[in-house]
Amino acid sequence: MPPVSYIFSGQVGSDLWLRNAEGVETDALAYRIATLLPFLDERQRRIYLAVEAKSLGRGGIARVSRASDVRADTISKGILELESGEVQPEGPVRRPGGGRKSHTEKFPELSAALEALVDPETRGDPMSPLKWTTKSTRNLQAELKSSGYSVSHELVAQLLGHLGYSLQGNVKTQEGSQHIDRDAQFKYINERVQNFLDRGLPVVSIDAKKKELIGNFKKAGQEWEPEGEPVETEVHDFEKKKLGKAIPYGLYDLGRNEGWINVGVDHDTSAFAVSSIRQWWSAKGSIDYPNARELLITADGGGSNDPRRALWKRELHKFAVDSGLSITVCHLPPGTSKWNKIEHRLFSHITMNWRGRPLTSHEVVLNTIAATTTRTGLRVSAQMDLGKYPTGIEVSKEELKGLNIRRNVFHGEWNYEVNPSS
Repeated sequence: MPPVSYIFSGQVGSDLWLRNAEGVETDALAYRIATLLPFLDERQRRIYLAVEAKSLGRGGIARVSRASDVRADTISKGILELESGEVQPEGPVRRPGGGRKSHTEKFPELSAALEALVDPETRGDPMSPLKWTTKSTRNLQAELKSSGYSVSHELVAQLLGHLGYSLQGNVKTQEGSQHIDRDAQFKYINERVQNFLDRGLPVVSIDAKKKELIGNFKKAGQEWEPEGEPVETEVHDFEKKKLGKAIPYGLYDLGRNEGWINVGVDHDTSAFAVSSIRQWWSAKGSIDYPNARELLITADGGGSNDPRRALWKRELHKFAVDSGLSITVCHLPPGTSKWNKIEHRLFSHITMNWRGRPLTSHEVVLNTIAATTTRTGLRVSAQMDLGKYPTGIEVSKEELKGLNIRRNVFHGEWNYEVNPSS
């Protein structure tokens, strides 16, 4: 098989990225390491990784350790050997495959067991590729030990790094007051999600992404261009009436790791939100889950999918009647919208994919969304929605009372079921 060829794709900070013919991106450092290491013996690998780490400067050892899956102290040992100037090793070089097996080789399910402990309580900025957890490595070590894994807290920290977690301090991200049942609601949502997934039923996280102006407007980020020839954009970001705007409303399928974006051009209303869900079910959901009679929706508590909006519940009930689905809805507690799964599993990757690229037409918006992929297998579909969704639609109290909606005993304002009428 011929080697895969890559070209420069872009740069984020000091990280270079490459892209192959299929559009798949990879970190240039990880690509070099993965290509060279199989040809080197144990000591040569240490020396090579030491050179890479030294060339990166501050933080180089940690970055190389993550990219190579080699312990930081091994790379540090290579740096000492490199700086000693000793060309020949003192003893024999261990053959590939020698030495003790790593914990991940002895326990291939260890990483999955660790992520299962931290994933229900994942925290962090959704626009960052990193995630972080409030659990300490020693507490995680104790929980793993109780499950039969004898590991050190240092190994737990290393595995968390490979899984994309980092140890971070507090930041001001709360959008409102902290509800006394916030953690209980997260636990309830996680249990409901796991129950649906275990039964092979669809679970989607939904939300509207930030509106985008269509035109030659500046976008944050950078892409590789000929030196001295940056893409020129408008000085002022004023909406052009002929071009309009794009309103992306998204669904993220947790079970299939797939995204669906409905790009509207009118208003982000509750009718538009439910129409996006309806169109996903018609085009994808009903095909992927042909036997499903239930659907679980997780959403934040504001915007067009605000549970206090009568129009949201009326349109959702219409969809339940038309599809025959019993729809369970769980809303995130107040002040936690950035922890919605769709934010860091879908929207953040779309934003990174169109970094530094003006959205000059709706076609560009659709193509850049649909081209979004990740190394974990994310796939995204996108479509235009030219429908009209006027604001100011009223729903009477009598009409609302006639809807077949059952509130859950635990925080019925957040958790409820929308059933087809009998």
